Amino acid sequence: MKILILCTGNSCRSQMAQGFLQSLDKNIQVFSAGTHPAEKVNPLAVEAMAEVGIDISRHIPTNVTAYLSDTWDYVITVCGSANETCPAFVGNVGKRLHIGFEDPSEAIGTTDVIKSEFERVRNEIKNEFTKFYMTEVKKQELPKSACNR
Repeated sequence: MKILILCTGNSCRSQMAQGFLQSLDKNIQVFSAGTHPAEKVNPLAVEAMAEVGIDISRHIPTNVTAYLSDTWDYVITVCGSANETCPAFVGNVGKRLHIGFEDPSEAIGTTDVIKSEFERVRNEIKNEFTKFYMTEVKKQELPKSACNR
């Protein structure tokens, strides 16, 4: 199975979603990209993921154009802007979904407030992508019952 997670900057939400989804199943191929990728992954996203034992420190924001001709089982947008401006894929896309989250990099306040916003969004991403994995990915891996053979 091959999944692309798409956001605007590919520096926070899509990177965290990629990290969580890949941690759930090493047998699926998970990529993330941005419509306007940042120079690097947000350090607070890296820190928030490290707190739950997932290392995204080597991830690099990638432009979605690198993936437009690939075949995908799922293309999932995680921000409203990417959902609205999702480019046309030349390759085959099985399902296109939107699972949106607020952008923690837009949080304003003290360092603690901003850090807690990254943790809140991280936890939402974990919950939603675990749900996605269980309802979409795992159901496709279940063996057919004897009645369906």
